[in-house]
Amino acid sequence: MLCKLIGIPLQEGASRLGCEMGPSALRVAGLETALRELGHEVLDFGNLSPSGVVDKHHPNRAIRNLGTVAGWIDAIAEAAYSESGEGLPIFMGGDHALSAGTVAGVARRAAEEDKPLFVLWLDAHSDLHSLDSTASGNLHGVPVAYFTGRSGFEGYFPPLAFPVPTSNLCMIGIRSVDPAERAVLASTDITVFDMRDIDEHGVAALLRRFLDRVSAAGGRLHVSLDVDFLDPAVAPAVGTTVPGGATFREAHLVMEMLHDSGLVTSLDLVELNPFLDERGRTATLLVDLTASLLGRQVLDRPTRSF
Repeated sequence: MLCKLIGIPLQEGASRLGCEMGPSALRVAGLETALRELGHEVLDFGNLSPSGVVDKHHPNRAIRNLGTVAGWIDAIAEAAYSESGEGLPIFMGGDHALSAGTVAGVARRAAEEDKPLFVLWLDAHSDLHSLDSTASGNLHGVPVAYFTGRSGFEGYFPPLAFPVPTSNLCMIGIRSVDPAERAVLASTDITVFDMRDIDEHGVAALLRRFLDRVSAAGGRLHVSLDVDFLDPAVAPAVGTTVPGGATFREAHLVMEMLHDSGLVTSLDLVELNPFLDERGRTATLLVDLTASLLGRQVLDRPTRSF
């Protein structure tokens, strides 16, 4: 398979600086080498830059960096569309605001191919705030609201031609949801499997249900992996830690099942903040998880000494 590495050093959507170093950390941790060792062709497209940054102001005075993030979304969406025609684009973040662009871009590609787009959201948070409802003003908390076509983004974010139906979205690992987001979740048909669901039923059974739906529909599948999906004990390099996340083996099982399904057509790796890491352990884990998604099996796992 052709794997396309696309760096997105976006950090303006988060409250803590450092995510702009994420793409470099993934490169240093050996992502390209790991994929080549699995037999894949790898092209590194370098890092994107935001386009047409215009200063923008919103009545919600808490919002920060609106114009910059909008410029990033525009550039990311175009790159995601362009590079999703063949191969597997891997978007290396960068904070989760980038998914407003990646999903918008691959949704355009899916519509052009007359296929439904499904999104697997692996995250501690639902990121369903609107520009009006966000109290923190951090725009990494709004991408899902944007790419599912909720109102309030008109005139601020780029126009969205192909919103993702909420019925095509599955969130796994959710465990920190604000009241405004909880109300939205209750009013939509988004599939949500929180950590209690994983505790009670196991992640394999839950994920299999969703993958069966994607397969039956003949859809494209975009996977968005936030570092805080994982428990901070195994992945500390994130500015939004929430205890009680997915374990090392649960995360690898998700990736191994995604590989077995053959359904994944694009991937986000987001919220890696190397400034908060411990000797690169989180970047290395993300590389290993990506390798599991691309075919590394349990018996092939490397022995590491830290």
